[in-house]
Amino acid sequence: MTTDAAVRAFERHGTYTEADGETDEYVVETTAFDSHVAVAADADPPVYTLTVRTPTLASAVEEEVGPHLLDGWFETLQRRVEDAPGAVREDIDLTADVQSADGQAIVTLRFPFDRPERAPDVVKAMTEYVEGTYVEGVVPGFTYRPPVSGLLASATHSEGAEQNGNRDGDRGRGPLPL
Repeated sequence: MTTDAAVRAFERHGTYTEADGETDEYVVETTAFDSHVAVAADADPPVYTLTVRTPTLASAVEEEVGPHLLDGWFETLQRRVEDAPGAVREDIDLTADVQSADGQAIVTLRFPFDRPERAPDVVKAMTEYVEGTYVEGVVPGFTYRPPVSGLLASATHSEGAEQNGNRDGDRGRGPLPL
């Protein structure tokens, strides 16, 4: 296992761009959230650390949110993120952590993985899992700010198209019943 193989896999994959000024760190370009992966290629096997920064519920909405809802939302996100390995067809020994700081829920997934050629796809799937888990946790009845409002609009657009047999998706209901 060489450092070059682990790093080259991310450099060649269309999902990632190199992080500004960071060696062996890549920005995930396929999510609405600030997401990046650091590759510790000198470990055997290489260790990948995916960080996804999402808004907390309080910072994602225009309205005031009660403390019990905030706590429940955050705890649910923490529990669901631990299931990220289920998004891939690989045996992953995952360490998951979710912290709250400055209006962000910071999800960190760290795992060793001995197949560097597959690592970019695994990281992409886990990133999409975190984004999807976040959207599943959207609480109806609030006015959401970007980027969450954009994710909801995309989900509404796609769902309307699928339900109506309409590829253009010109109408449809929201992703969650209100």
